Amino acid sequence: MIPGMNPRKAAQMMKKMGIKQVDIEATQVIIKTADKDLIINNPSVQKVNMMGQETFQIAGELEEQAISEEPEINEDDISTVTEQTGATKELAQETIEKHHGDLAAAILELSENKEE
Repeated sequence: MIPGMNPRKAAQMMKKMGIKQVDIEATQVIIKTADKDLIINNPSVQKVNMMGQETFQIAGELEEQAISEEPEINEDDISTVTEQTGATKELAQETIEKHHGDLAAAILELSENKEE
């Protein structure tokens, strides 16, 4: 708010101008950009509605995290490939990694190798 101004008067002024502010209880806010994630821990978040347009004000502890180029490969992915191709878990994981997480390409490659 405005320094030295009574918070109650400020709220009344905002109401007269058609500005509505709502506090949102959040534990973490993540903003994803092309090259990194901005993570705001212990945030104070307010949703402000001014003449029908909603904006968010966020304050907190900022942490930047580079985006990993490696895809996340989980057990479900590996199971799907092993079930479809009959390959071992190790071979399925290697092939998924080779195709940068593309399960369809991994299944296709392992199926073609099986036929040969």
